[in-house]
Amino acid sequence: MTGRGLLGRPVKHPLRALPVVALIVAGAAHIPVIPAHLHEAPYIGVLFIVLTAASFVLAAVLALGDVSVAYFSTAAVMALALLAYVVSRTIGLPQIGDDIGNWLEPLGVVSVIAEATACLSAIAIGVKARQQVGMHTLSPHRP
Repeated sequence: MTGRGLLGRPVKHPLRALPVVALIVAGAAHIPVIPAHLHEAPYIGVLFIVLTAASFVLAAVLALGDVSVAYFSTAAVMALALLAYVVSRTIGLPQIGDDIGNWLEPLGVVSVIAEATACLSAIAIGVKARQQVGMHTLSPHRP
């Protein structure tokens, strides 16, 4: 591991492009449905805008800054997006009850795959980075 470590150190993991690409796909998958949701259920449209922006910002931070805290942020944001998808397809959300049971909507499938990929890869990379920081901080420093 190079750099400063857990709270701002570069991770330099060989698979760091995976969550970056998955975040871009997840964000892009929501763009086409924003206008309809702003009309049908404005709060969902706004949440899609926020999720899209967060996805693109996190992708940029991981690509350019590669700091471990961004991996955990990615995992949290994508886990929340996945949870919202499951809730919308099971018990439903206000103003979009017609989504209940609609598990195979094409952009929904794309976003779920991208969000799960971003979430799981970010967790794996973040945990690995944390373990490496722990190994470095626990080892005795000899002059």
